[in-house]
Amino acid sequence: MYLLARDRTNPVLVLAGGGLLSYGAAIALDDLPWTGAVAEVLVWLPAVLWAFVLALLLRDNGAARERGETRGTVGLAVVCALLVGLATGLLLLGAGLLPRELTLASIGLDLVLLGGCVAVIDAFDAGESLRGDMLRSAALGALATALFGGQVAVVIAVVGSDPALTALLYGVVAGAIALHVLTSPLQSLADRAALAVPVRQARAELREVADALPRKADSALADVDEAEFARLTRRALSHYGDLGKLVSSPLTDLPEIGKRLAERGAPDTPLERAKEVKAVLLDAIRRLKPDGGEFGTSEEWRHYNALYFYYVVGIRPYSVRTKVTELDPTARQALTWFADQVPERTLHNWQSVAARLVAADLRATAVGG
Repeated sequence: MYLLARDRTNPVLVLAGGGLLSYGAAIALDDLPWTGAVAEVLVWLPAVLWAFVLALLLRDNGAARERGETRGTVGLAVVCALLVGLATGLLLLGAGLLPRELTLASIGLDLVLLGGCVAVIDAFDAGESLRGDMLRSAALGALATALFGGQVAVVIAVVGSDPALTALLYGVVAGAIALHVLTSPLQSLADRAALAVPVRQARAELREVADALPRKADSALADVDEAEFARLTRRALSHYGDLGKLVSSPLTDLPEIGKRLAERGAPDTPLERAKEVKAVLLDAIRRLKPDGGEFGTSEEWRHYNALYFYYVVGIRPYSVRTKVTELDPTARQALTWFADQVPERTLHNWQSVAARLVAADLRATAVGG
């Protein structure tokens, strides 16, 4: 569930988390006399989901290489090796060559390591710290398990084992962990049902900031090399509209951020720093804009267009979910131009080059500031 809670919009994390959940459900159901057939199906589901995970990781790695970025190649190799181990374990399970308990335990360890590798890769890509956030989640999960599951375990110890009590134990533990891990989305649902829109939005923003703070990595930006700084900048640009994710960006430690906060007399808080990161990125993007009008299609406009209209304005020229009616005339013109004249791969290439230009601009401040 930790993988699902990290980012529910990331298909890699969703599929990886789904594989772990299905295996956990299979282990629980295997202990119950009336669910053997379901457990046999669920124990094979992780292999299918993790195959998709590997395909997505390889795709993302290829896309990163095309942009000139480096990713965790070693991490991918470990994931591949663990997937081979998972497949071997499933084959042994099906053939019955080893005791079932030993095989299931080995597969479970393999899946836990796989989940850890995926979390590490995701944290690396996001420029975030993983250790503190994961340990905090594990500690709270263990506390919830002991507090709620322990009560059922005591009853089982007193009255003896029973399939119904065993099912209750697994259900209570699963519910307690889910309640802890999914606290933020559950609160969002409750807010949506009970609170006015302004209050709901303010609470959502504060929750995102609180969730992001444990993931913020300590970084000395002056010591980060050019390629890594460009990668962090590209990631911050992709999160331009999400203050919760910008809170954990290493760019919040830019010297320029502190200066801007002092100039406007704002408190030096994570949320204010995230807002200033947005402002700094916007200023850097605007410095790419050529003179003469708000939009152009000549070569000198490509870098500005690729960043400003995609990240700042938020148009998605290749998505059917883009709401044209909410765009101003200039943005509509840009949307039409992107959709009709600019292939998606070309746009991504322009964004990569433009992000490096923005990174060079910001890096000069970070090193010199």
